[in-house]
Amino acid sequence: MIAAPALLRDLLRCPSVTPEDAGAQAVLTNALEGLGFEVTRLRFGEIENFFAERKGPGRHLCFAGHTDVVPPGEGWSHAPFSGEERDGVLYGRGAVDMKGGIAAFVAAAARAEGHISLLITGDEEGEAVDGTVRVLDWMQAWHKIPDFCVVGEPTSKARLGDVVKVGRRGSLNATMTMPGRQGHVAYPHLAENAVHKLVPVLAELIRRKLDEGSAFFEPSSLQITSVDVGNPTSNVIPGQAVAKLNIRFNDLHSGASLTAWLKDVLARHAADATLQVKISGESFLTQPGEGTDALIHAIETVTGQAPKRDTGGGTSDARFIARYCPVAEFGLVGASMHKVDEAVPVAQLEKLTDIYEALIREFCG
Repeated sequence: MIAAPALLRDLLRCPSVTPEDAGAQAVLTNALEGLGFEVTRLRFGEIENFFAERKGPGRHLCFAGHTDVVPPGEGWSHAPFSGEERDGVLYGRGAVDMKGGIAAFVAAAARAEGHISLLITGDEEGEAVDGTVRVLDWMQAWHKIPDFCVVGEPTSKARLGDVVKVGRRGSLNATMTMPGRQGHVAYPHLAENAVHKLVPVLAELIRRKLDEGSAFFEPSSLQITSVDVGNPTSNVIPGQAVAKLNIRFNDLHSGASLTAWLKDVLARHAADATLQVKISGESFLTQPGEGTDALIHAIETVTGQAPKRDTGGGTSDARFIARYCPVAEFGLVGASMHKVDEAVPVAQLEKLTDIYEALIREFCG
């Protein structure tokens, strides 16, 4: 029988900082093959991924997760890749985000039967180009799309089971480049200040309140993240200014509609400006259904309390999965994720295993 704490300890000892795998996926594939899973290793570019499936009764339940982690940083009181346990707490980079969730699901799969699969990537903390997106393409080509997917991100806030994420806001990044004509500050009539052209654009963008929020989403938010002219002196009028911004948007908008708005504002102020837009994900919402109902019931059965359905936070790979099947996110308390001394109590990890086991039995049973 596989125990989640022991499996997590082995995973934490793999320094799998994006894009390195460092043996983390071998730890998992060895464990899964021992449980009767058929594992397909899927390397795209420099990223290691895999899809594992064990057919059985009932509907197809997939668990999605990532073995890559962010750099540990400085100041740890426990070595970040030692998997040290002290006073019933396991320490290590990735303990919460999200090797702990993966270990709990594998341990649950060792205790319950059903049609179960795992989509595991090494590219969630990176560019997310050669990870889940590419694996989903492969799954669709081989008719492996599940009936429901759970992403094991650390969604819980104060206690395990208090939050299930049933959607996420979209994210748009934009870069505006405003041209001007460089010159001496004492002779402004011989120059065109690019900053002076850019400021009214940014002012209009900031003034607009995008919306008041919607039924399941908080209000959309535009944040200017950078304004730069690269000017090394104080007596030169800049010939170019660049601004960067991010919009986290709800289901009242799309990446296309927001891009059109940005283009319109720029065109009215400065037709010679350029705009580059990258949409890392559209907003999505998973409506109530058999999958989310089973997950919420499993949480209630183990914890005795009903979770809140939520759509807050940043983006995750669920934004890609939502294009193919119903998806929800549920996992450990995320208070220490990406922080120094990231850690998970062993008791919490074991309770998460119980919830995942209850989900398998209910959804696949």
